[in-house]
Amino acid sequence: MKHRIVVAVTGASGSIYAKQVLEKLVQLQDQIEQVAIVLSTNARTVWETELGNKDYEQLPFPVYAQQDFHAPFASGSGLYNTMIICPCSMGTLGRIAQGISNDLVTRAADVVLKERRKLICVVRETPYNLIHLRNMQTLTEAGGIVCPATPSFYSRPQTLEEVAATVTDRIIDLAGLQQKTYRWGSES
Repeated sequence: MKHRIVVAVTGASGSIYAKQVLEKLVQLQDQIEQVAIVLSTNARTVWETELGNKDYEQLPFPVYAQQDFHAPFASGSGLYNTMIICPCSMGTLGRIAQGISNDLVTRAADVVLKERRKLICVVRETPYNLIHLRNMQTLTEAGGIVCPATPSFYSRPQTLEEVAATVTDRIIDLAGLQQKTYRWGSES
């Protein structure tokens, strides 16, 4: 079965992660039936600030407006089996955890959870306060996956992109896509 994936980009720091996830999805299109994207207004601002470009305007997948509740993934009948929120702001995480569907990102996340599909929230905040931790617990108990944007260094990354890839490769693994990447205990 090919994957139908929604990627939401919110206004948390970490645009490099979103960029790399989208690039990976392009590379893995043979495993994917459909990719849809929604970017918050703040996501665009943070992307421009952190990456110094507007490459989000040239994405090879359909992009839906933040208030477009007619998007196919705003309903369980749309059959999108995975949603990746990358990066996921704590405000977005909190609204999802409390069942507040006030925009397309939170509505789509609510749909994914109610349909018992895969929701991956790549949170990018430090330190966590008790509200953040409780919201992460609630989301996890509801079936979501909290994947902090915490890089690993086993593979001895040499560039900023390689460091970020230790997170984005993990996200791709969690989404159930096959890729060639560093594996602990392997010779590569």
